[in-house]
Amino acid sequence: MINVGIVGSGFIGPAHIEALRRLGFVQVVALCDGTLDQAQEKARALNVPHAYGNVEELLAHPDLQVVHNCTPNHLHAQINRQILAAGKHVFSEKPLCMTPEEARELVEIAERAGVIHGVSFVYRQFAMVRQAASMMRAGSVGRLFAAHGSYLQDWMLHETDYNWRVDAALGGASRAVADIGSHWCDTVQFVTGRRIVEVMADLSIVWPTRKANVAGNQTFTQESAAVYEDKPVTTEDFGSVLFRFDDGSKGSFSVSQVSAGRKNRLSFEINGSERSLAWDQEVPQQLWIGHRAQANQILTDDPDLMNKDAADSAHFPGGHIEGWPDAFKNMMAQFYRAVEANAMPEKPIFATFHDGANVMYIIDAIVKSHQQQRWVRVEA
Repeated sequence: MINVGIVGSGFIGPAHIEALRRLGFVQVVALCDGTLDQAQEKARALNVPHAYGNVEELLAHPDLQVVHNCTPNHLHAQINRQILAAGKHVFSEKPLCMTPEEARELVEIAERAGVIHGVSFVYRQFAMVRQAASMMRAGSVGRLFAAHGSYLQDWMLHETDYNWRVDAALGGASRAVADIGSHWCDTVQFVTGRRIVEVMADLSIVWPTRKANVAGNQTFTQESAAVYEDKPVTTEDFGSVLFRFDDGSKGSFSVSQVSAGRKNRLSFEINGSERSLAWDQEVPQQLWIGHRAQANQILTDDPDLMNKDAADSAHFPGGHIEGWPDAFKNMMAQFYRAVEANAMPEKPIFATFHDGANVMYIIDAIVKSHQQQRWVRVEA
């Protein structure tokens, strides 16, 4: 068994734990949170045997091999450094860190440490996204013409919707683009096999001031009879981005956390010289295949109908719907195969610190493009 520690037990920490337990050869032995009391309470609730009140104590846990960083954004860089300094394999929530400089540093440290490193870009692990990427690699889509789509949510729709991500000191200079646009960029780069190298962005803040619950609240929760205080907002609620790939093909995407009725709709369309592909995360088992001279198709996540190099991402017969938790499990399975082998794959399917850094460079270019109102090159 591989022994794992989890740092952070908010919304995403338990999702990591649930996915890891489904693998069968990984055990979560320790959990760390902001205080020992918080950690002990969460450890009891999640049936984790050991709890710690700080990262140093967790890293000293006997026979700990891997640590997952599930903390808020502003803590990612420092905790990732600590994990790497301890010589542990590390799986970080995204974003990898807060700045391009930190991203470059973390990649260098991870490479020197010789450990397995991963970043939680989960959407590339859906069966139909893997299928789309396989079709692109096989050449069945033809030459890439364009990619476009959006990632839309509504959890920040109201003025009284507030979360630590709104505070730039905690969440970073970008919110909607960094939080969900990062997923869109990673997913589409994974599918196309191309890199976004230049961007032109227009960002929007729809609530310049938001009302924050003075008692604090958890992500995706609402409270009645709450007392609010005004908080200035400096990060975007909505954004539109034009981009250019490294092969000269082009695209665009929009991100929004204020689109009523859209809960978690990451969608993309790839247009090639032979056919088009389209996918929507809220209907994840379907891949739309568009044709010019024949009827369009809907391919579902039946492993018998998928390309052989993608079929292992669908675990049940056709018609047995698999979704976000299953993609999360796929991501963990890919990462822990590398941990078992004690070697980074030559071409990892899971996102690495290199991929996490690449997306940080894209986000930085998008913010600069909006500020300077011009096309901006993405750092290599």
